[in-house]
Amino acid sequence: MAPPASPPTVRVRAAQPRDIADIHRLIVALAEYEQDPASCTSTPEDLRIALFPDDREAAAFALVAEMAPTAGAETSYRVVGMAVWFLSFSTWTGRHGIWLEDLYVEAAHRGGGLGTALLAGLARICRDRGYPRLEWWVLDWNRPSIEFYESLGAIAQDAWTTYRMDDAALTRLAALDSLPE
Repeated sequence: MAPPASPPTVRVRAAQPRDIADIHRLIVALAEYEQDPASCTSTPEDLRIALFPDDREAAAFALVAEMAPTAGAETSYRVVGMAVWFLSFSTWTGRHGIWLEDLYVEAAHRGGGLGTALLAGLARICRDRGYPRLEWWVLDWNRPSIEFYESLGAIAQDAWTTYRMDDAALTRLAALDSLPE
């Protein structure tokens, strides 16, 4: 009789260039989950340039959650979750914070603490760097995520409305070369 399988080994770490394909795969899966895959136009190269640029400091960052089916064997670790983030700034606190752009864990690995581990990693970055805020958006219909975030102590900021300008509106505004009369 075979001995029982070891429990999966999980770790969260800062993303490295070798993780780009996995991060992109998870972003595409997130777009599908959020029912808007057509809007996901990023490429692995876009992510490489954003997260690991050759000619400047990075302005975006990522953590990855990895799982190994058995203990040991470093090469068997597989990226199953990610948190992509960047620095925000609050004029009211006068300090930076973290804006969590995307958090995603593969469906087969949800409920095992990986989302909590990714958020805890971001919370530690905030604590260690003196950032007073960790903020993000969640779609109104995404009850499982809302309940998860609230279980960790997150508070909805319902008094704020998000605005976005892109495509033609952005082009029109950028073309203004003087103040309107």
